[in-house]
Amino acid sequence: MPAFISLLRGINVGGHHQLKMDALRDLYRSLGFKGVQSYVQSGNVLFWSKEEDVAALAARVKHAIEKTAGFGPDIILRTCGEMETVVAGNPFAGREEISPSKLLVTFFEREPSPEAKAKVNEMSVSPEEFKVLGRELYVYFPEGVGRSKFPAVSIGRTLNVSGTARNWNTVLKLLEMARRSELSG
Repeated sequence: MPAFISLLRGINVGGHHQLKMDALRDLYRSLGFKGVQSYVQSGNVLFWSKEEDVAALAARVKHAIEKTAGFGPDIILRTCGEMETVVAGNPFAGREEISPSKLLVTFFEREPSPEAKAKVNEMSVSPEEFKVLGRELYVYFPEGVGRSKFPAVSIGRTLNVSGTARNWNTVLKLLEMARRSELSG
C-alpha cells in the first residue's frame, strides 16, 4: 500500500481554522486510512490507502473536514515517490550558503500552465531566488521569510493554482517519515 503525504492549506495559522492534530489523525482513520501519523501543527498527515485516485482521496478528506470542522481546507497530496522527486529536483541543491530554514517549497494541487510557469520564472524579485518546476515553487529567502517582500499573492495569481508552502526541513522530514512508513507497511 503506498504512503501518501497530505498537506492541508491554511489551518492553524493566526488562530484561524483550528484543527487539533489528534482529531485530524482520528478523522483520517475514520476514513479507513492506515498508518496515520501527523507532523507539526500545520496540517501534515501521512497515511496509507489502496485508493489510487488522488483527486478522490483529497475530496474525501476535504469533505470529512468540512463536515466535522465547518471549513474545507485545500488538500494537496503527494506520494512518497513524488516527494522524492521534489527533493531531487531542488534547484538550490549543492549551494552551501542555502540554509534549509530559508528555503520554502510551495506545493500546488495541479501543475500551472507552461505559459504561467514561464512568466513567473522570468520574474526577478531580488534578493529572493525562485523557480517553478512541475507542481512546485521553490523559493530561497536569503534574508529570511519574515523580512521578505516576496510577491507571493501576485505570483499565485499569475500561476492561477492553489498551493501550500512548507520549509525545506519539513519537506525532508515528511519524506523521511513516508519512506519509513512504506518500509513498515
